[in-house]
Amino acid sequence: MSQIPVTNIIYESRKVTEEEAVVSTKNLSAYFGEKQALFEVNLNIPKNQVTAIIGPSGCGKSTFLRCLNRMHEVIGGTYSGSILFDGEDIKNINPVELRKRVGMVFQKPNPFPTMSIMNNVVAGLKLNGMRDKRLLNEIAEENLKKVGLWDEVKDNLNRSGASISGGQQQRLCIARTIALNPEVILMDEPTSALDPIATAKIEDLIYELKKEYTIVIVTHNMQQAARVSDYTAFFYMGRLIEYDNTKKIFTNPSNKQTEEYISGRFG
Repeated sequence: MSQIPVTNIIYESRKVTEEEAVVSTKNLSAYFGEKQALFEVNLNIPKNQVTAIIGPSGCGKSTFLRCLNRMHEVIGGTYSGSILFDGEDIKNINPVELRKRVGMVFQKPNPFPTMSIMNNVVAGLKLNGMRDKRLLNEIAEENLKKVGLWDEVKDNLNRSGASISGGQQQRLCIARTIALNPEVILMDEPTSALDPIATAKIEDLIYELKKEYTIVIVTHNMQQAARVSDYTAFFYMGRLIEYDNTKKIFTNPSNKQTEEYISGRFG
């Protein structure tokens, strides 16, 4: 792991209150059968900010992310404690409705290969009953422009979504996610399969998207977390070790384990 340079500037801690949070977890523990993957995580995720989840492999980062839109239950997991979305316990929200409002972008780009680029963007809207072709076309164009893909694909909108490059596919998947107008976007290592140029485009896009959406990103890339996030949460062995504003985490962490991980001494 590359070391993050530490400056002499001392940044003050900036905690997020529950009142500021769009998503809050309270004593969140997650399980796969009898195996416990998360231990009593308390974390407030602020609106219109980017929160990075960092930590070594197997520390519970992706499990935490999947809990936030109940995807953890889809793969057979369970959880205890509570997760609040806009103050409401997500157990009381229909999972389909929740996933419209809390969208997800996965590690590997997953466009629908049998659908055109245009239809990939509006697939969720069609699934939810929208049939107005003119409106669907407008929404597709609007969201392809938001992710900076329109000029690259506008002459080939009927081609398969799988026919474009990996970086373009990932931006297409982000367009598909935001077409449903979510409040929160979860990103699980969205650039790990991409080259540096495509990665830079996704990072620039994240910066733009936070003006409209709250973003939670899991990343193994410390430089990426430092570049794109406003807040950073460090997980280790299923526990939240430290959570603070990103500049504080990367320059003056309060916890020794955090400092050792950031500086590349383990992980």
